[in-house]
Amino acid sequence: MSAASSEKIFGLEQDPLTRARAVAPLIATASDRIEAQKGLTGDVLDALHAARLFRTLLPRDAGGDEIEPATYIDLISIIAGADASTAWCVGQGSGCSMAAAYLKPEPVRAIWGSDPRGVLAWGVGPGSKATVVDGGYRVTGKWQFASGSRHATWLGGHCQVIERDGSVRAVDGAPIERTMLFPRDRADITDTWQVMGLRGTGSDTYAVENLFVPDDYSVCRDTDAERRQSGTLYRFSTTHMYASGFAAVSLGIARAMLDDLIALASRKTPSLTSRQIRESPVVQTEVALAEAKLQSARAFLRQVLIESWDMAKQKKLTVDQRFRIRMAATFATHQAREVVEMAYHQAGATAIFESSPFERRFRDMHAVTQQIQARFAHFEIIGAHLMGLPAHQRWI
Repeated sequence: MSAASSEKIFGLEQDPLTRARAVAPLIATASDRIEAQKGLTGDVLDALHAARLFRTLLPRDAGGDEIEPATYIDLISIIAGADASTAWCVGQGSGCSMAAAYLKPEPVRAIWGSDPRGVLAWGVGPGSKATVVDGGYRVTGKWQFASGSRHATWLGGHCQVIERDGSVRAVDGAPIERTMLFPRDRADITDTWQVMGLRGTGSDTYAVENLFVPDDYSVCRDTDAERRQSGTLYRFSTTHMYASGFAAVSLGIARAMLDDLIALASRKTPSLTSRQIRESPVVQTEVALAEAKLQSARAFLRQVLIESWDMAKQKKLTVDQRFRIRMAATFATHQAREVVEMAYHQAGATAIFESSPFERRFRDMHAVTQQIQARFAHFEIIGAHLMGLPAHQRWI
């Protein structure tokens, strides 16, 4: 599908949710190919770019939609119902695009403005360093889990900053992290993505050595001192949007999995029984509970994001509000996991076959819960905060 023909289908005058619903059937059709090649297919990328779905969190003056977080999670859930890896890549690229709110106009144009298919991706790389030199930094590092790096045009490397005297740049004694931005073709990419779930994200490892990065192409994300955009969206941190977006991936997987179970239950009679799955009182009860879990988890996350948006219109989010976002996102992820596990179990032997809609979603869901944004341990620091105890705030 060409970009021109895609634009006729996914009209740019349409709202982002309408565009997501329009592209979802194509994504679902391509899901087997996405998993097999460990990356998004060309036709899916064409459609995503034509629908501007990588640009929903990009500032408007950079060609983005700058949408509200509650709308954003609805969008990600729609895509996740079609294919979780695609939704994860859109979520990763969208979260990374929020860096545009902290950059000068020139790098914003270079990364997103001059190329309508511009996508930024990054991963984690403890020990990576950016040494201060004239005009910028010399960067050496290695980063993992760069979801979407196979279709990205630019990469980012989170680094400690090493001053000219060899000391580590710090604020109040704590080392700071700056993200260095460079074209993808400047990095050495290694395929390390042999995994159980979310195979289609192509979350490869990449490295650079002694690469010069101009100062304007580095950013200290989520710091008020560097933020150049005044929009309400950018009073949310990238961490807030990653947590919420990846929770939305979970909700989308679980929604599709529960719908698949309901459809299967009306046509399957398990071996050695005489009644359909849907006639089992146990299954009836579990489906009802699963529906309640999904709807309540989604409603709670949306409620928190809407309340936070209303607050952010007036002032910076409070610590309490930041903890609520983390709580709602983590809760949604694990409620979705419970729904997926129930649906997989009640589908019986049907669920173990690759030809079924259950097997991949089960794997994808359990890959989601292994990611740092989904750590069950978040509830520990949330609980400590709720009871008035000191709580580590790095991931809040």
